[in-house]
Amino acid sequence: MKRKIRVGSLFAGVGGICLGFLNAQNSESEYILSWANEIDEYACETYRTNFSHNLLEGDVNSVLHPEKSDDYERYSKLHEKILSEPIDVLNGGFPCQAFSIAGDQRGFEDERGNLFMSFIDLINQLYDKFEKKPRILFLENVKNLKSHDKGRTYEVIKAELENCGYIIKEAVLNTMLYSDLPQNRERIYIIGFLNQEDADKFLMFDNLSNYQIRKTSEEREEDIKRIIDYSEDEKSYFYTRDRYPHYFVTEEEYVTSSEKKDIRINLTESITEMYQFYQLRRGQYVRKNQSDVCPTLTANMGTGGHNVPLILTPQGIRKLTPAETFKLQGFPVGQGYTLPTKINGKNYGNSNLYKQAGNAVSVPVIKLIAEEILNIIK
Repeated sequence: MKRKIRVGSLFAGVGGICLGFLNAQNSESEYILSWANEIDEYACETYRTNFSHNLLEGDVNSVLHPEKSDDYERYSKLHEKILSEPIDVLNGGFPCQAFSIAGDQRGFEDERGNLFMSFIDLINQLYDKFEKKPRILFLENVKNLKSHDKGRTYEVIKAELENCGYIIKEAVLNTMLYSDLPQNRERIYIIGFLNQEDADKFLMFDNLSNYQIRKTSEEREEDIKRIIDYSEDEKSYFYTRDRYPHYFVTEEEYVTSSEKKDIRINLTESITEMYQFYQLRRGQYVRKNQSDVCPTLTANMGTGGHNVPLILTPQGIRKLTPAETFKLQGFPVGQGYTLPTKINGKNYGNSNLYKQAGNAVSVPVIKLIAEEILNIIK
């Protein structure tokens, strides 16, 4: 029987980190999920659809301090669950909007930035109850966290973790270089080791070139074909002249227009190759991704926000479907992972799914790192 490594997950979202850990294993050990915490009700619905272990739905600060909440009875039960047993690994992708270049980068001035302290709080509460801290910490965030506020933000985070007794190692990995997923997605991964011996054994971040996957344009095309459904014909996904006339302006229309804009956009002229991804940048210009992969998925791509990925199919030019965005993050949609269609008896809006995919992690990258950790603590 394999040794069970118990895992707790804060800010679980739709379960990308959880799934990566569950997929990681070796001949001697495997991870099991003790609990996961998430506040967003739509993300929780997606999570419950795909996982059976304890989901602690609610604000993490109230879970950790039910006496400060407006619903003491409910949160006190969640508090008991999160402290029901010691855990070996504490992971989480704490909210990144406060540090992301896609947001306003307010950092700790943004209340979402301060949610990082929930990790410290929980570590201390676990130690107070069990006299045992998680052996491993696993945190994920945007690449910009490292440079935010001239590096001072990360210095504070690292110092807080070190003050809890952890040895910290971090690295920025790009999804397209460490998996078969055709997405350009740079994220920082922060690993904390309670034991010096574990830290000394974990050499992955010192030898990242050994883990990289280099692909040709032809190989990338095959990866894309496995994810994108080029037979999709649902009209709501397509950009047409009738629906978006300002994205199909001809040269003649531009020259003769009385309300001439600074730039002319014509998607038909700009998007000409199949098996490629194009970026519609804040409605200002269109460009083909130069890496033969999808640009970084963002949380607001379903609402027409910046960096909307577009593709050319036999049926026309369209945005990605929710299922395709999840697949670009490595979720096996249709092969064990299901996207919900209803919530509380109502239709589950696609905008929520796009947001979840944009906020999610790349599952195979999580699995890769989690497996390396498992190999040293087996």
